[in-house]
Amino acid sequence: MHIEVRLFATLRKGRFKRETFEYESSTPAHILSQLNIPHEDVAILLVNGRDGSFDQPLNDGDTVSIFPPVGGG
Repeated sequence: MHIEVRLFATLRKGRFKRETFEYESSTPAHILSQLNIPHEDVAILLVNGRDGSFDQPLNDGDTVSIFPPVGGG
């Protein structure tokens, strides 16, 4: 199955903005592990534009968007 992964802000450093990967089966936690992104570095996780969870099973064609904590004032 094909999963599109989108990284935002500081998570892009040394990685990519948008990439499609092929998996037999996967979860967002598995993707984070492969990208060496600790769970605590993720503030917002979306699957197909909706709130997702780390252990959510993914389906062919899903899009996973990963955002770090954002500061500002």
